[in-house]
Amino acid sequence: MKMLGFAEKPTVLVVDDTADNLTLMAALLKDTYRVKVVNHGEKGLAVAASSTPPDLILLDIMMPQIDGYEVCRRLKANPATRDIPVIFLTAKSDDEAEEKGFELGAVDYITKPICPPILLARVHNHIALNVRTAMLHSLSNKLSRYLSPQVYKSIFEGDQDVSIQAVRKKLTIFFSDIKDFTRTSEGMQPEDLTYFLNSYFSEMSKIALEFGATIDKFVGDAILIFFGDPETRGVQEDALQCVRMAVAMQRRMHQLREIWRDKGDRQPFQIRIGINTGFCHVGNFGSDQRMDYTVIGSEVNLAARLEQNGEADGIIMSYETYALVKDEFDAHEREPLAAKGVSREIRCFVLRDIHAPDAPPDNLNQRYPGLRLSVDLDKLSGENRSRAVADLQKVIDSIQASTI
Repeated sequence: MKMLGFAEKPTVLVVDDTADNLTLMAALLKDTYRVKVVNHGEKGLAVAASSTPPDLILLDIMMPQIDGYEVCRRLKANPATRDIPVIFLTAKSDDEAEEKGFELGAVDYITKPICPPILLARVHNHIALNVRTAMLHSLSNKLSRYLSPQVYKSIFEGDQDVSIQAVRKKLTIFFSDIKDFTRTSEGMQPEDLTYFLNSYFSEMSKIALEFGATIDKFVGDAILIFFGDPETRGVQEDALQCVRMAVAMQRRMHQLREIWRDKGDRQPFQIRIGINTGFCHVGNFGSDQRMDYTVIGSEVNLAARLEQNGEADGIIMSYETYALVKDEFDAHEREPLAAKGVSREIRCFVLRDIHAPDAPPDNLNQRYPGLRLSVDLDKLSGENRSRAVADLQKVIDSIQASTI
């Protein structure tokens, strides 16, 4: 007889120091299960942690040197064996002994002398339950691939209700796409296109998750990401994390292009990134049968318009985002953007020095709270150079005086 989820008979490990009990257990179980028997707790631990672990353990409590309670405690402390169901076998029938067994992680408790029908029924039920639990765990892991980790976590922990509802929040929205994707993809074989596109999405997703982003969706070659829901670090820090992520993505794309060229790609991808901060509606949208956890609103559309008007390998942001990140990032303002569906002109800021390596301590471009320093030695000459030295010395004197 094969059980659901098993290609062959499930394995039951019996741990008992009495030879007669081992013989009885083996005789009762052999027609339905593969049976392994050991007469010592240490041997039981070794078999459980082997490359072919059992699907269930029948464990005697009263054994010399190491009793069943200690064996169970060690099994549950080891990540490799903690999910194996344990049923205690014992002549002890008091409530205290039974309670202790369950506290240690046992799933059941059978008293001696053994009643064969009860033993077989409980072994069958717990193995079947363990199979269903494993199947649900596998299904849960697969479903998690279709949801952002934060959304998945909030649903499975009960913080997020699966119903059509949305809330208004101030979020930072990120859009990216691949420049000239249609033209580039026309010259590629489908297999190559699939490889490069999936590599691109995988690398960008890793970076997004490292920075705590909520990945909304992939649409063709575009990526929609937002910060501020279902988890937030505050509006300013959400915006900073988004821009930091965008910079990391562009730098990673520079590295990927070198890798892709080595693989024969003659037109490596270049991406454009647009970022905007504003109030949006975020939550479940759709029908009772099919819904999507996403973000909507004019501020989302604005982020998309910014991205569409950005430069390849660049990052363009709205004034609302720039105002939140200007102490850490340097950007220059470009001509205002007239976006379809937006009545006002949109102030745009393009991030500088995206592809510059991480600055060493003595770099002439430094930005952090309380200090913004940018020196271009090629443009600084003559009278301006002397003036710069004097101004910098005043700053140094002021800083040193304030620390005395």
